[in-house]
Amino acid sequence: MSSSQNPWTDAGQQPPLPEWQAPSAPLPVENPPWSGWDVLQIAFLTLVSIFVFLLAITVGAQRVLYRRLPITEVAKYPLVTVVAQLLAYLLVFGFMASIVKRSGGRGFRDSIRWNWPRNWGVFLAGGAVLSVGLQGLAHLLPMPRELPIDRFFQTPSEAWALSVFGVTLAPLFEELFFRGFLYPVLARRIGVVLGVVITAACFGLIHAPQLGRAWGPVLVVFLVGLALTIVRAVTKSVAASLLIHIAYNGTISVLIFAASDGFRHLDKLNQ
Repeated sequence: MSSSQNPWTDAGQQPPLPEWQAPSAPLPVENPPWSGWDVLQIAFLTLVSIFVFLLAITVGAQRVLYRRLPITEVAKYPLVTVVAQLLAYLLVFGFMASIVKRSGGRGFRDSIRWNWPRNWGVFLAGGAVLSVGLQGLAHLLPMPRELPIDRFFQTPSEAWALSVFGVTLAPLFEELFFRGFLYPVLARRIGVVLGVVITAACFGLIHAPQLGRAWGPVLVVFLVGLALTIVRAVTKSVAASLLIHIAYNGTISVLIFAASDGFRHLDKLNQ
């Protein structure tokens, strides 16, 4: 075909490049419709609602079920804590949805970049591998013999409650807050790298009270947060980081389940 017969030449254009030569599209920037103040409001509401629900449930449980126990002892019951957090999370979920709605534009899932991955099994497997690997690292770090979170594994019912909560509502809430709301605001403000590190640091610090504020276990949780936030930054998917989070927590629960003969002999965990 001569140049006069080439439609691209006639139009004064170049033929399209093959797909393998085509320049890659720039990665979309993080530009959430909410601000840092909105994220602070979510954090504040979470803390306040957990405290209020914990107080209300403790008072109710003490008056109905544990009349002979002081209220301070009832407040330490793991099931009371789990129920209080569950109710608080449901309240905060509604507040998150209201923030997205009043911001206008895209729907909730698009705004937080839910983006369910096609290869979801890979992320579940990655979470399990991450859990086993970091548990191995934990054995090389100085770990306290007892941690505050150990009180959730005193009875089978408490162990079951924490395990179910730890693979359902807890990781969902944490991913929505840290990777869905907090990270994109930080990435927009200070850049991806610092956004990833600060999000992971906040994730580690929020778990510090459960870990006795010992640097060894807090470091492990920081590394978990680092991995989760990197996945969120690279894949632009909160669902991907959630799958890893669920698999990470689930693997720990399975290991504890196996080590304690199905949560029937929890005393073996301290041996």
